[in-house]
Amino acid sequence: MPQLTYLEAIADALRTEMRRDERVFLLGEDIATYGGAFKLTKNFHEEFGRKRVLDCPISESAIVGAAIGAALNGMRPVAEMQFMDFVTCGFNQIVNVAATTAYRWGIGVPIVVRGPSGGGVGANPFHSRNSEAWFAHASGVKVVCPAFPADAKGLMTASIRDNNPVVFYEHKGLYRKIKEEVPEGEYSIPLGKANVVREGKNGTIVAYGSAVHFALAAAEELSKEGASVEVIDIRTLVPFDQETVLASARKTNRVLIAHEASLTAGFGGEIAARIAEHAFEYLDAPIMRVAAYDAPTPFAPTLEKAVLPNAEKVLSAMRKLLTY
Repeated sequence: MPQLTYLEAIADALRTEMRRDERVFLLGEDIATYGGAFKLTKNFHEEFGRKRVLDCPISESAIVGAAIGAALNGMRPVAEMQFMDFVTCGFNQIVNVAATTAYRWGIGVPIVVRGPSGGGVGANPFHSRNSEAWFAHASGVKVVCPAFPADAKGLMTASIRDNNPVVFYEHKGLYRKIKEEVPEGEYSIPLGKANVVREGKNGTIVAYGSAVHFALAAAEELSKEGASVEVIDIRTLVPFDQETVLASARKTNRVLIAHEASLTAGFGGEIAARIAEHAFEYLDAPIMRVAAYDAPTPFAPTLEKAVLPNAEKVLSAMRKLLTY
């Protein structure tokens, strides 16, 4: 299997699906001639042509609206938000139109809205938001947040093939930071299945996206101190694999939830509520959360580091939890 970066794995999924299914096409800002802000779609228009790789005006509402219309007419569009922060401009189209159409009309809307999210790269408040919880709250939308290249490819493939609208978050800090073996050709991972990326028995860290890497680093450090910590990557917020998380909580009796999005009303609160409701009697300590402060993401590196979670903060919190 080839070694691919997170970015290359997503591009591979898009390319493979476009070759397999002529209904799949891409639309977004600067994705054809320029190849995308992060060069994820570089050379795509040369292979697939301008009718399947569309440069669009700077109007996220128009981009998502056009994707919805195409999907209702039998196509399978993948719409790029140049930065996921700007999905706000297409929010109505996703939440009020795409998310409700299956309920209202009884037909699917097979669109994927994808793009870079997250901080840690000095991208300022306008290019660093983690807004996945907004869409987890909008019934009718599936939400995907991969942490690894192979998962990114498999989940992107599944998202394109799904008949429901999917919002696909790609952490920009992971684009070229990590590399691993990724299966060649068609490769799909079912949406709604968490992955136990590290086994443990003394405590559990539940995470997704960039926070999975913080969790793994913390678990590795804790292993040197004699603690065995399990790490679960939920991979998709919607559908949420509740059973895998509950099974781990019942096994280890202590749970820490980590995500890069801000704390208040973050998806970690939903995970905590599910555990408290269904596995309370197994817990030996309060459920804890590590997340970003409830603040815009600063541009200054020192301030950004202070606001966002990291491995050190996860490690500190897990030490407190293990000694509760």
